Parts: sequence; C-alpha cells; structure tokens
Amino acid sequence: MENQTQGTLPDIKQTIVFNAPIQKVWNAVATPDGIAAWFMPNNFKPELGHEFIIEAGPFGNSPCKVTDISPPNRLSFEWGKDWTLTFELADVDGKTEFTLIHSGWDVNKVTEFGQPHSVVREIMSQGWGGIAKALTAYVEA
Repeated sequence: MENQTQGTLPDIKQTIVFNAPIQKVWNAVATPDGIAAWFMPNNFKPELGHEFIIEAGPFGNSPCKVTDISPPNRLSFEWGKDWTLTFELADVDGKTEFTLIHSGWDVNKVTEFGQPHSVVREIMSQGWGGIAKALTAYVEA
C-alpha cells in the first residue's frame, strides 16, 4: 500500500495482448458502436470534454466525460461521480497491448447506489475479467 493516500484503494488494472491491429482495437474502445458491442450502450464521442451516458442496465444511466484522448493510444473518461476509466493501447509487432485502468476507489466512499467502494471494487475487478473476454472476442473476430 505504499504511495496510496489514506482511504484510497488500488486501481483495477488489467493488461491483455490482442491478436488484432491497434486501429481495430481503438475503434472497439473509442467509438459508440465499438463500446456498445463489448461493454454497454452509450452515446460516446471521441472528443475531449464530451459528456456522454453509459446505459448501465439496472443501475440506470451513468454520466461520463472524456478527459484525455490521444488516438490510437490513450482514452480516459470520468465514469459516474468518482471513477476514471483509462484505456492505453500500444502496437506490439502488429498485435495490440491493451491496458485498462479503473481508478478512483476510496474506502471511505459509497457509490450512487449506497454500496461501499471496497465491496464494489471486488465485484468490478471480477467483472472486468468477463468484460475483457467479450472485448477479446470482439476485436479478434
């Protein structure tokens, strides 16, 4: 837990190498149709400052805002009131190394639905594993 400010929980971080070119992976993670195919319906636009919604099923619509975009290597957006999602892409000999970082976890905070971050982080950490499988299937198809 070094370098963690008090109350912060570690980021969820997952790195996968896709057998797909970087532009194909970028299109999957930085276009509304791409994001909908493996994650959730949305009205994303790849523009800095763009405010959009992710339709999180029973959890309703989550407000999001693009905070960093550098095609085809990096996309960050705020998700809900506390979280940031970052996608980092790197070309590795025609394949794509993809890193997902889900940050903003705080042991002292609860989500919009009143669940402690510490509980949700465990659920999401597992959930991203399944989501990553869906993304792999989509980009490697």
